[in-house]
Amino acid sequence: MSVHSVSDGAESRTPASILTLFLCGDVMLGRGIDQVLPHPGDPCLHEPIVDSALAYVRLADKANGPIPSPVDFAYVWGAALDEWHRIRPDLRIINLETSITRSDAYIPKGINYRMSPGNIGCLLTAKVDCCVLGNNHILDWGEAGLIETLETLERHRVSTVGAGRNLAEASAPSVHQIVGKGRVLVFSFALETSGTPLNWAATPDRPGVNHLADLSLATVDQVTRHIQAIKQPGDVVIASIHWGPNWGYAVPDEQRRFAHMLVDQADMSIIHGHSSHHPKAIEVYRNRLILYGCGDFLNDYEGIAGYEAFRDDLALMYFVHLDPMSGDLLALDMVPLQIRCFRLNRATPEDREWLRHTLDRESRPFGAQVDHEPGDRLTLCWTHEA
Repeated sequence: MSVHSVSDGAESRTPASILTLFLCGDVMLGRGIDQVLPHPGDPCLHEPIVDSALAYVRLADKANGPIPSPVDFAYVWGAALDEWHRIRPDLRIINLETSITRSDAYIPKGINYRMSPGNIGCLLTAKVDCCVLGNNHILDWGEAGLIETLETLERHRVSTVGAGRNLAEASAPSVHQIVGKGRVLVFSFALETSGTPLNWAATPDRPGVNHLADLSLATVDQVTRHIQAIKQPGDVVIASIHWGPNWGYAVPDEQRRFAHMLVDQADMSIIHGHSSHHPKAIEVYRNRLILYGCGDFLNDYEGIAGYEAFRDDLALMYFVHLDPMSGDLLALDMVPLQIRCFRLNRATPEDREWLRHTLDRESRPFGAQVDHEPGDRLTLCWTHEA
């Protein structure tokens, strides 16, 4: 056993021998953000207090100064664009918590996110390869909204996973062939604990999400059989899971057991957890990465009071470096950013340290540590299993 960090693995290898993936948490391009983009949709909302998405623009303007709308498609990504250009990941994966639709058939659930299909250029500018759709907002505007989302992303050759026109489509992986590094399979799952309604589950003849009933051993067996029927030798497999509440750092024992069993039985390389509005603990189990909650990556929450202690304005870019032959983790670099004026900005030194301290505090019980790296980055150190 030894403490493993970036210098022990990734830096001693050539780029051709490392598979680098970009992961992040929830990307919410609807509501206020949609309104400042070049082609905003109908701002009408059906929330208990707010009836127009423009109210979120006004809140952000009041909190951090006027947003120069309309902004171009690159605006919201801000500093993230420089990091993507610098690191050049082989694959960019996001959890898209926004329906891309003009549908007015809203589901009466309190909060409904939609982005105009005319603003699809926002995702294209970020060169997103895979949109995870197994979450609690993708059917906010009904089945019609989901179908239009799928059609829009398909038309622009952005891969989707976790939701579909039927169960077969919703449960199928997103498959990516990386030249010289093999295949990456992304599976997406949603649970009721994240607020994803049970009646959103796809069926053989009805659109919906790839819903898991629970985190039991029987569910692990079901998922494992499904993956083993598709996985080929040498494939790197990611389970992207929308689970748990929006707030709080606790990691339930059942989540940890489920993640470990997916590694043990399904040979999962990465557990990509999301739903929490702030980053949560990180673990490396048998040299495989488990992100229990990646936090929000983009949202329109500026000026909304209530959970300031969790700093949901702070976002993380997760750059995961893997051995493409074994699927083992070589290094994890993280870039702290701050959402301000509906844009990703570089975090201040004070905010970077707050995020490092918080992640380190939450990850230490799982055998991992978070340290500073040159270039405004954070890095993970963990106990390496030979």
